Amino acid sequence: MKNPSTSPVGLLLLLVASLGWLFAGCGGPSASADAPLVVFVTGDHEYSSELTMPLIAAELEKNYGVRTAVLTAYPDQNAETDIPGLEQLKDADLAVFYLRWRRLPADQLKHIEDYLTSKRPVIGFRTSTHAFNYPAGHPLEAWNAFGERVFNAPPGWEGPANHVHYGHSSSTDVRVMPEARDNPLLIGVDAAFHVRSWLYNVLPDYPLAGSQWLLMGQAVDPEDEAVDNPVAWTGVNSYGGKFFMTTIGHPEDFDVPAVQRLVINAVHWGLDRPVPETWPGPFAMHVPYNWQD
Repeated sequence: MKNPSTSPVGLLLLLVASLGWLFAGCGGPSASADAPLVVFVTGDHEYSSELTMPLIAAELEKNYGVRTAVLTAYPDQNAETDIPGLEQLKDADLAVFYLRWRRLPADQLKHIEDYLTSKRPVIGFRTSTHAFNYPAGHPLEAWNAFGERVFNAPPGWEGPANHVHYGHSSSTDVRVMPEARDNPLLIGVDAAFHVRSWLYNVLPDYPLAGSQWLLMGQAVDPEDEAVDNPVAWTGVNSYGGKFFMTTIGHPEDFDVPAVQRLVINAVHWGLDRPVPETWPGPFAMHVPYNWQD
């Protein structure tokens, strides 16, 4: 497997993303010291969240008066047992998770648990359905069901819920569900658009009852027989906090204006701010997908 953080292109993108995040507040309506704080918690082997999330954070600071912190796995995205800085969740108004198969130590996980038990809002991307992967019998094994506990999603990958995807050569057509068209989260979001992500199967048992479905996905050129599946939903999780979850999250997805608008809307919704009727327009992402078996 190629490590995108150590490739020349990956290193350059990481530098650009980091600089953009650090200096985003220098232009536009920069966030004041009492502005809401959004903490991004990243650590995935596959989808370059350590590159995409800083660019989203930079946009939030530049144009929406939000403070951000982006936490990344150490020493790179493939390191499964260390995400420094999780204590910043104590001061967060919104936590955004893009995790995959982590095995964090108990002291780090405690910061996440404290945030969740406070009933503050959360946003989750794609592999956060299977954020943790502790071995059987481990004292923290119950956290393997993070997706179910936090996002009303399947509790981990595969398993009885058959939480799988329809093949890396496929992609997904996305449409707004008619009954959700007036949801503020979908202001400015195209009624139909296409993403590179291969569709995740979450049906028939998920999202859990009580979740509000926003977007439906249809697999394009699936490698196996496919059924349409929800790709974005909201609800209240087992901790009592509201959440927005989407199984969209391939780095190319974030170049799609509808996806960018959805993310900006979700952050405003999570912070109990009015979703903007207009926005400055698409912003540059262009992060490559670098996964290799």
